[in-house]
Amino acid sequence: MSLHATPSQTVGPYYRLGLEPLYRDRLAPAQAAGTHVQISGCVFDGAGVPVADAVLELWQADAAGIYAHAADARHQAHDASFDGWGRVPTDAQGRFCFSTVKPGVVAGPQGSPQAAHLSVLVFMRGLLRGASTRLYFADDPQLDSDPILALVPAERRTTLLAQPAGNNAYSWDIHMQGERETVFFRY
Repeated sequence: MSLHATPSQTVGPYYRLGLEPLYRDRLAPAQAAGTHVQISGCVFDGAGVPVADAVLELWQADAAGIYAHAADARHQAHDASFDGWGRVPTDAQGRFCFSTVKPGVVAGPQGSPQAAHLSVLVFMRGLLRGASTRLYFADDPQLDSDPILALVPAERRTTLLAQPAGNNAYSWDIHMQGERETVFFRY
């Protein structure tokens, strides 16, 4: 018996159906340690049109830089009230909004410190698989020493930076293609 390759399929149009009960736009409960922040933005397609049916999956360390995952050697010491995971949809205008705590510095390659960041996986119509990126905080003094961010050409780094918007709020847009395309990573 010979096997034949199955043709590739995109993630849509039904990838959002049934996920509504799993949406979590509040990654950190009120009792979680750290600076509580709200992050909002918009997802744009290659033509600059807001994407009304995208889903963002978010993963991050707690305020001490510890992941709630067995792969983090310090996971037993993580903030037990915080699991660092969320899933948010975009609305009819392509906007998203979620709240969390600013993550702490985490160990990167060879133990070098990585600036506070969230891992973001974008799902939307037309993608064969999720698009992986990172959200950094533009006001973080650790940005210049982050080994992952250093791999990104300087002129493209701003696509990964959430800008302060007052009162512990940040604004960050995701551009899937085009001149302002967000940097995406392949893992």
